[in-house]
Amino acid sequence: MENRIEQIKSEAIEALKEVADIEQIKSLSVKYLGRKGLVTLFLRNISQLPPDQRPEAGKQANITKKELEKAFAEAISDIENQDQGAQANAIDVSLPGRPATRGTLHPITHITRQICSIFGRMGFDVAEGPEIETDYYNFEALNIPKYHPARDMQDTFYVSDNIVLRTHTSPIQVHIMEQNAPPIRIVAPGKVYRCDSDLTHTPMFNQVEGLLVDEQISFGDLKGILEAFVHEIFDEQISLRFRPSFFPFTEPSAEVDILCVMCRGKGCKVCSNTGWLEVLGCGMVHPAVFENVGYDTRRYNGFAFGMGVERLAMLKYGINDLRMFFESDYRFLRQF
Repeated sequence: MENRIEQIKSEAIEALKEVADIEQIKSLSVKYLGRKGLVTLFLRNISQLPPDQRPEAGKQANITKKELEKAFAEAISDIENQDQGAQANAIDVSLPGRPATRGTLHPITHITRQICSIFGRMGFDVAEGPEIETDYYNFEALNIPKYHPARDMQDTFYVSDNIVLRTHTSPIQVHIMEQNAPPIRIVAPGKVYRCDSDLTHTPMFNQVEGLLVDEQISFGDLKGILEAFVHEIFDEQISLRFRPSFFPFTEPSAEVDILCVMCRGKGCKVCSNTGWLEVLGCGMVHPAVFENVGYDTRRYNGFAFGMGVERLAMLKYGINDLRMFFESDYRFLRQF
């Protein structure tokens, strides 16, 4: 009897290899496992066997039944998976085409490119540099020696005692001056890092700084270039003013305010009811910076300026929360 149940199992497995669709598999299942199937009939006839053979015969029959049930189920599953894969790969040429979505530039990227383009038309080249800097290039070469109180103005991320995440893109200016003789006319865009986070500050933000070095450069040249820039980035009706300020790497130094783009000088929450908004800092390059790069301060002078890209974007587009630039909200980004 053991040989008989093994024979039934072998016949079923061989027959299963020949079938090609689910209906044929179901027919085989009925033939072997149905109410009148061969395995079922074998189980019913076990009572006719000698008593000592019945337990083993019943055990083998049940094992065979479970193995065939599993084999039939797996065969059906394989065919269903093949059909689903074929349907997934099928192309219905009668369906309308899927529109291709187009990406757009992030507003920060757009403003950065616009800034560089404006200064590019004025003859400035774009320069880039490392985001991880030495203390010397980030501070000392820019007339900010160790323990100088000006370092408190820039909450710095220190990688080690001598390595920092740059707090401004001014180190690029030092690298360029070390490698090139005047005249120099560059803008330096890039990410910078400071330990600060609130509605108007983030630990990482973007700056664009500019540098012009040549002979007989005056503050009037700086004023004219920045006026032209502000009028082009906003509009020609925007007034601006220069306020005395302090930066260790420029002397004299100034901050540039523009007439509030929200209230046009009438006073509002955005401008703290002053009618003015600060947009950038600037000044004539300090002689100590030129001495650090080996320039002849009796022959050459120049000016530098710097601006936060996010701040310009907020003013240009009327955005009141800096964090919106970093949240990747499609509803916000699609507006640009």
